[in-house]
Amino acid sequence: MRRLFTLAFALCLAAGIAAIGATPPAHLSAQKNKNAKIATPAAIFAPDKGKFRILLDGQVVGSEEFEISSSGETWMARGSMSAHAPGGGDIKAAGQLKLAADGAPIRYDWSAQAQKKASGAVVFANGTAKSSIDLGGTSPLMQDFTFPSPRIAVLDNNLYYQYSVLAQLYDWKTGGKQEFPVLIPQDMTPGSISVESLGPQQVESEKYETLRVSSPDLEILLYLDANHRMVRLDVPSSKVMIVRE
Repeated sequence: MRRLFTLAFALCLAAGIAAIGATPPAHLSAQKNKNAKIATPAAIFAPDKGKFRILLDGQVVGSEEFEISSSGETWMARGSMSAHAPGGGDIKAAGQLKLAADGAPIRYDWSAQAQKKASGAVVFANGTAKSSIDLGGTSPLMQDFTFPSPRIAVLDNNLYYQYSVLAQLYDWKTGGKQEFPVLIPQDMTPGSISVESLGPQQVESEKYETLRVSSPDLEILLYLDANHRMVRLDVPSSKVMIVRE
């Protein structure tokens, strides 16, 4: 199943996101990370809506539309993208993440299509994630994961708006390096990431608040405006850039 997505979503792998989603080494396993320092600030979400351009080596290869909005006492973060993988076919993906006010995910539903179509869902409760994936077979793939904290970062292989959610989960008052358990839904892969503020950074003609998101295999830079809305995401190792229009 992982290999199907590794081959089908070449564009997103080029962005480096699936580097987290590869078979995790022991030190990335959520079950073996129970003593990790977990960021536990109260998350304060803010409504946001927009569109990102997806660039690979300076060339526009796709776009993503997203919205983060309140829904009663919960929040909904939705996104959909379409892209054309260099040397490959078209890629489409969509995801909807329901969150509690404190930042804990409640449910995530996703769909993706390239050479093949797939869909899945993850239901979260008290640090447990019940994951299922439908690849068109007779029965879905099912697996449960247990995390050391209910405040789990969901990072889809194919959607970037979830890094906007991550930027709002970060405790800006505390600052420093904060660790989050993470789930890659398509790969059914748990792990952990660190998020660290680098302060204001000059990017071309603008200054942005900057977060560095790191795993042992990957570094991503998030550039944010004064309201901590993501305006740009860079993956330096793979020449991928996500820019808000």
